Amino acid sequence: MITVLIYMALAVLTVFLTITIYNFITAPMLRDVPPPANEQQYASNPFVSVLVPARNEASNIGNCLAGLLAQSYKNMEIIVLDDHSEDKTSEIVQEFAKHYPQIRLVQGRPLPPEWTGKNWACQQLSATARGIIYIFTDADNTHAPNAVENTVRWMQRYDLSMLSAFPQQQTESLPEQLAVPIVDMFVYAGLPLWLTYTSAYPSLAAANGQWIAFTRQAYIELGGHLSVRKHVVEDVELSRATKQRGLRMITTAGTDAVFCRMYKNFDEVWNGFTKNLFGLVGYSSIGFFALLAMLLVACVLPYITVWFSELRWISLGAIALNLLLRLAISIKYKHPLAASILLHPIGVLFVVAIGINSFIRVKQGRIQWKSRTIDTTTLMKGISLEEEPKP
Repeated sequence: MITVLIYMALAVLTVFLTITIYNFITAPMLRDVPPPANEQQYASNPFVSVLVPARNEASNIGNCLAGLLAQSYKNMEIIVLDDHSEDKTSEIVQEFAKHYPQIRLVQGRPLPPEWTGKNWACQQLSATARGIIYIFTDADNTHAPNAVENTVRWMQRYDLSMLSAFPQQQTESLPEQLAVPIVDMFVYAGLPLWLTYTSAYPSLAAANGQWIAFTRQAYIELGGHLSVRKHVVEDVELSRATKQRGLRMITTAGTDAVFCRMYKNFDEVWNGFTKNLFGLVGYSSIGFFALLAMLLVACVLPYITVWFSELRWISLGAIALNLLLRLAISIKYKHPLAASILLHPIGVLFVVAIGINSFIRVKQGRIQWKSRTIDTTTLMKGISLEEEPKP
């Protein structure tokens, strides 16, 4: 049985490495502007609304706004929604707004039933936006000066209704370095990114709400964040809905363009990914545990069976594939090299443990995040895009 599992590990790792190399060579990178189809394609500069939901982000919002103010693209507004922060987030934004008229502060309204906090904040932001293009970005992001302009050019070049980018994740503590790159690996080793553009299948959609852009027309057609108001992994749901409606989208790598330090300690890593991991597979229990089992077989088992003499060489082959996989991803997307390679199986075990906790907490009906309790009892029932909220 173990021999069969090791051969399965080799097969899975070969597929992962093939996708990783394909993305290594061809992945759409937000930092690079695609050549225009004609001389006039980039002549227009549509008005852009950069929309920033913020809750208790006093330590981050200043750097976020400074990066947005330094953008090469100037035909834009920056709107920050203060979502009932208990720190000085609002005061910091107000101070920026005194000096920079392109910045506006909106005070969030009370959270209605059947909404998650971020989705409600984004919906309120969209209601105040004047742009032809909406770009939602998290308050803990920082941005290269070309992030907005390149987003607009990608959307113009491929006539996109939606674009998303996976930011370059900045990690400092060991829990971050163990877990965050593994979650990135799900994308870069599991999905050829160009398929998010060329394929019509919703199952081949992906997005990251840390940097996600829509044309105003597409956002309205999708139903905005109202259509995903109960979802914790709203970005993926919106990308699937985009494909279901036959709209064009693409998911890019945001390396060198958008930066984020998602979490800063063990508790934030544990609780943050607990909120999201089960939702990555649409709350399918079978699919989720199949994913976790595949990770354990492919990325952990070879490090155990290498100590069995009869399986040593094949296990070494599987370990080599693991190391090549993580090396390629670390180089391309700037993950921490030492932790990614040397502690790879430990990182996988850590993420699997968080995944099991995510499954348990969702099934129990409650997830805690940013001093709010998220009711998960409705997450697995599915929500129609046309469904209206209850009064």
